[in-house]
Amino acid sequence: MRLIIEKYNPDWKKQFEELRQELEELTATVHTDIQHIGSTSVEGLSAKPVIDIIIGVNSEDDLDKIPLLLAGKQYVYYEKYNEDMPYRRFFVKLKAKPSEWSFPEQINKGDEIPEKLHDHYLRMAHIHVIPVGSEHWLRHIAFRDYLRTHPAALTEYQKLKEELGKKEWKDGNEYNDAKNDFIQDEEQKAIRWYKDNKSRN
Repeated sequence: MRLIIEKYNPDWKKQFEELRQELEELTATVHTDIQHIGSTSVEGLSAKPVIDIIIGVNSEDDLDKIPLLLAGKQYVYYEKYNEDMPYRRFFVKLKAKPSEWSFPEQINKGDEIPEKLHDHYLRMAHIHVIPVGSEHWLRHIAFRDYLRTHPAALTEYQKLKEELGKKEWKDGNEYNDAKNDFIQDEEQKAIRWYKDNKSRN
């Protein structure tokens, strides 16, 4: 599959705000910190037109409260990823309810992901639920803020995305794996910068 990488769109910020408001209402019984992350959160950076959102919760005990709160809406819960990433709960928000495309609302361990569910045209957002203050929360926030304030890193990432956008991929996970070396290197710089910045303020 060829992933569509679009030039930065100011509407992505507006889309995030609408999604944030919806998620705040749906998760009102849990204390959350909802942030825009990923490439669509960085002005000037090209991206797949799917909004990445991180929902911060107080502790790992709160992680399993979220699937129940998002059930019956336009979300697909990837429960099968919990084994490899027990610190995270992952959802895809679709442009309509999963049942409209005969998708399950929950994909469990051992389940095959329906081929059509890999189609990014059907997706509005990727939702990552992670405890605030964890190393995984930190790396997402630090990397976003680093790209927003370091033009050289943003330019290098932009070039990489343009190159990868010309290739065919099995799915979005394969595309993400191709970016992994760059992201890991830059995340380490971003975390050091972020911690240093915080210690000064």
